[in-house]
Amino acid sequence: MEYGDSPHSYAGPPPGSATPTLTEPADYPPRTGLEPPEDHDPNGALGRPQTRESFFKRRIAPIGAAIVALLAKIKSVLLLLPKIKVLTTAGTMAVSIAAYTTIWGFWFAMGFVVLLLVHEMGHVIELRRVGIRASAPMFIPFLGAVVASKSLGENALAEARVGLAGPVLGTVGSAACLVIWQITGHDYWRALGYTGFFLNLFNLLPVVPLDGGRAMAAMSPWMWFLGFAGIVALAVLFPNPIILIIALLAAYETYRRWQQRRHGDAVTEAYYRVSPRNRLLIGAVYLGLVALLVIGMDAAHLPRTLG
Repeated sequence: MEYGDSPHSYAGPPPGSATPTLTEPADYPPRTGLEPPEDHDPNGALGRPQTRESFFKRRIAPIGAAIVALLAKIKSVLLLLPKIKVLTTAGTMAVSIAAYTTIWGFWFAMGFVVLLLVHEMGHVIELRRVGIRASAPMFIPFLGAVVASKSLGENALAEARVGLAGPVLGTVGSAACLVIWQITGHDYWRALGYTGFFLNLFNLLPVVPLDGGRAMAAMSPWMWFLGFAGIVALAVLFPNPIILIIALLAAYETYRRWQQRRHGDAVTEAYYRVSPRNRLLIGAVYLGLVALLVIGMDAAHLPRTLG
């Protein structure tokens, strides 16, 4: 018998033959024509690309995915950097509020820290106005707040403007408290305004590192010694750790700057060279601020009641 449709057929014995004759090797079981082609070899030479693909999927692909995920995380961190700075300022504000709450209670501590923020933003605005990069305010409990920058300007005039910008904006913030007090009649705002006026007036003491000392750099640097004497007097009359720390900083800065002026080079001399007109303008702003702050304190003064 013969499987005519099969490519490998078995021919039966021809007539008169005793033994069968094989025309080609017999297949068993017989093929149906539905099997894969003969060149299909999943495990042989044709299967090696599949092995390489399997190695790529098992070894290389996870590494690539990890690199992509790492780059995505780095990008996310870079995008969050501005927010981290904001969170740092907010965090130090929260710590300061908690510290001042132990003395004055929460709401007054909150208002006091906001007034500190307004004062420091005056410095930040002026620094950035003249093209100097400045950090966001950082708050230090019981010592106020600081702003970091590479310099305070290219000369003493620029330094004086940066120094006075804080009390200028701080005076505006304290005056706003008095306006709210007039509208609401709530003595909370009156007390807050008085504290703000006092804070800015204290900062105008003519000694570095206070704002008044910055202004003296463009007016009369010899006033640093007068301001230092005032700080020492305060430390003797009202001894407390904050005044002592300020006195130590003032002693160091006054000595350093005066030595710098005495033994400075042409660059130092150029730094402190201010025209008479600008010297007069800085003096007018300084004395005007002192007068406004004293008037504000008098207007916001809350007399102590007996009984």
